Amino acid sequence: MTATLPPGPGDVQPMQWDVFCRVVDNFGDIGVCWRLARSLARRGQRVRLFTDDAAPLRWMAPGGEPGVEVLPWGASDDAAAVPGDVVVEAFGCDPPGAFIAAMARGDRARAPIWINLEYLSAEAYVERSHGLASPRMSEPGRGLVKWFFYPGYTPRTGGLLHEPGLAEARGRFDRAGWLAAQRIVVGPADRLVSVFCYAGAPLARLVDALAADGRPTVLATAPGPATSAIARLLPAPPGTLRHVPLPWLALDDYDRLLWASDLNFVRGEDSWVRAQWAGRPFVWQAYVQDSRAHEVKVKAFVDRLVQGHEPACAAAWRRWHEAWNGFDDGVGPLPEWSADRLDALGRAARTWRDDLERQPDLTGNLLAIVEEKR
Repeated sequence: MTATLPPGPGDVQPMQWDVFCRVVDNFGDIGVCWRLARSLARRGQRVRLFTDDAAPLRWMAPGGEPGVEVLPWGASDDAAAVPGDVVVEAFGCDPPGAFIAAMARGDRARAPIWINLEYLSAEAYVERSHGLASPRMSEPGRGLVKWFFYPGYTPRTGGLLHEPGLAEARGRFDRAGWLAAQRIVVGPADRLVSVFCYAGAPLARLVDALAADGRPTVLATAPGPATSAIARLLPAPPGTLRHVPLPWLALDDYDRLLWASDLNFVRGEDSWVRAQWAGRPFVWQAYVQDSRAHEVKVKAFVDRLVQGHEPACAAAWRRWHEAWNGFDDGVGPLPEWSADRLDALGRAARTWRDDLERQPDLTGNLLAIVEEKR
């Protein structure tokens, strides 16, 4: 790989974008790709989203988006397929060979710009790798160049997905009205905690930590491991903790759940980024990798997250990330979620969000790189 490209915001003429997404075993990949496609469309671009499983979009994005066309993966695997101006493969999911061959045929005045959108990380290698080029040396696609685009947390990375108008929408949010519309009953003194997790999250320890101070708490859980485990853990009738199992929410409504909650437990990539934009206390569970490789990823993020904050606040935030990801092997007590601690972590989360909002966003950086390469 060679030649580093400078990231930065930019405005470009309308182009045709082809975004490729494979749904592996969770929903973060299609969530990220949909948000990217929507963000591009809202900046005047035309987008075709090719995916091998569009079913989650029925609840993620029930209204669709003008300018975004969702197509089956096989629609691109056709010798007659005409690639757009920009081809984005999400997370290394190579487009079909016939499509790559069409990209290299020279039917267009210029070859498409080929982008590999990588996973988000706070690790040091992201700055080194962002914008590097990988020339294609064999068929299909000999002679093409694939550019690596790394989301990240510094101006030398690709930034984070942040669609236009997000901060304004958050500022207009009617918490009480939205909760009522979702039939989530939260009293004036109640603490609302949202939980979206993988199997293996230490939910029993979370219940113990929330019950420790006796404050009435509503646990709103996403379908899957969170809902099934909490249903087993909480007594019937409930004590100070009350369980509200949620259906799958549209992406915009999931954002509102994060804005409404006093504390958010999130997982993977899409909900992790959205929790950061919410500016509320959160704990992130990384996707588990072999040999605990994800431990390095979590540590790099938390090191950056807690930097400069009050020591007790930083220590509690770090301790919960370690426990929630299973790095402490279930040993030792966990910090309680007292009102004072939530207030301190809320201030820290808002500072983190505000700092990120001052940086160029991922879509703007992507548009700038594409414009430079064209």
